[in-house]
Amino acid sequence: MALTSSFSLPLPSLHQQFPSKYSTFRPIIASLSEKPIIVVTQPTKLPTRTMPGDYGLPGIGPWKDRLDYFYNQGKNEFFESRVVKYKSTIFRTNMPPGPFISSNPKVIVLLDGKSFPVLFDVSKVEKKDLFTGTYMPSTELTGGYRVLSYLDPSEPNHEKLKKLMFFLLSSRRDHVIPKFHETYTELFETLDKEMAEKGTAGLNSGNDQAAFNFLARSLFGVNPVEAKLGTDGPTLIGKWVLLQLHPVLTLGLPKFLDDLILHTFRLPPFLVKKDYQRLYDFFYTNSANLFVEAEKLGISKEEACHNLLFATCFNSFGGMKIFFPNMMKSIAKAGVEVHTRLANEIRSEVKSAGGKITMSAMEKMPLMKSVVYEALRVDPPVASQYGRAKQDLKIESHDAVFEVKKGEMLFGYQPFATKDPKIFDRPEELVADRFVGEEGEKLLKYVLWSNGPETESPTVGNKQCAGKDFVVMVSRLFVVEFFLRYDTFNVDVGTSALGASITITSLKKA
Repeated sequence: MALTSSFSLPLPSLHQQFPSKYSTFRPIIASLSEKPIIVVTQPTKLPTRTMPGDYGLPGIGPWKDRLDYFYNQGKNEFFESRVVKYKSTIFRTNMPPGPFISSNPKVIVLLDGKSFPVLFDVSKVEKKDLFTGTYMPSTELTGGYRVLSYLDPSEPNHEKLKKLMFFLLSSRRDHVIPKFHETYTELFETLDKEMAEKGTAGLNSGNDQAAFNFLARSLFGVNPVEAKLGTDGPTLIGKWVLLQLHPVLTLGLPKFLDDLILHTFRLPPFLVKKDYQRLYDFFYTNSANLFVEAEKLGISKEEACHNLLFATCFNSFGGMKIFFPNMMKSIAKAGVEVHTRLANEIRSEVKSAGGKITMSAMEKMPLMKSVVYEALRVDPPVASQYGRAKQDLKIESHDAVFEVKKGEMLFGYQPFATKDPKIFDRPEELVADRFVGEEGEKLLKYVLWSNGPETESPTVGNKQCAGKDFVVMVSRLFVVEFFLRYDTFNVDVGTSALGASITITSLKKA
């Protein structure tokens, strides 16, 4: 959901696998009276401009940019200040971690909705070993294998492993809605109890446990709480993910200590060896039917298991861990009027469906669908994408054309591209009905969270998140389940290493 193959469960396409149940890109239409508006514009020739920005002195430049990115400025100001300085949304800079973890931190930054999609075009960019950025974590953290997220589509194993992920979702599709209801009802009951006892309730830890339990129940047919793993899954995953992502995270320690520990040297994989083995044993024990399919595809049980673990724990669990709190933050900020409209729409359609949540009922909820897309636009679960130019390229922003040489690294910071003011009105706000109707639907091509446009589908030949439709579906289920149960809510928002930290301060039951 979040980092893809992008940060979700990295299915041929889900639109082909599930033509009636999982296909999520359908028109979000509120009225049949709307008529298409055709605007004809004449193409204008943009000037070619020399790429602004620089990398500074060897060693010193990357280190200074790293300090600005994490501590002196922070991510948003880091990019904003350079857009102002260079008068361009495309420029050169260094990206963390730099020395001594990354041998080459030099990138060309893309910060607008027009240039960003080149990162999805695998005919122009290579995605090999670029999942986490300018460095790659040790394969000791993934059983010695380069897992799917690090493979370029040109590599033979990419197609095999992506087909396995497609099979995983298609074979378990009928379990998603009932297991989500079962698991998240447990979460909401816990929140109700905590609200009654304390007056507030923390969302994140409960959501982490619910997300892992849901994924295990729906995709692998096992409740981890009843297995040897117990409730330890989220904690084990957290430590394992930290070993992979620490070069691009900050934990809020004193600046010197934080930078020295996290960004200067790699943390040794042996620190989580036993934790990872427990996760591996859990997935190996519960993947027998998937191993049969893997062997048909020419994948060993061991490689299949490491990939299934990564797809579930890093991609899917990581996406739900980050995105659900971020979505709650955005919806809370939208206010009670939007909450009321959502509750009325959701309850009406579920009632019409005989009191059950169904795919067809959710397709008749244009506001709910739009709100989920808006949340994915405002706070995409994976902020960064990388690609290395396969050839000399010319890349256009809204204002100019820039030349890129073969072999140069391209980097896109998605929250800027999906809040491009030349594409979206009120880009910083969650506009609940932004994607409703024919004109709103046209904007979906600029929703890019899945390592590809929302209007396109994952295939074995691209790097779009294989679980794209699955992620959208479970995000819709979260909103539907929530507003069937509650009328409105308020939250306090804090920060965490990954996404927002949410404390619910009021929760009005239906």
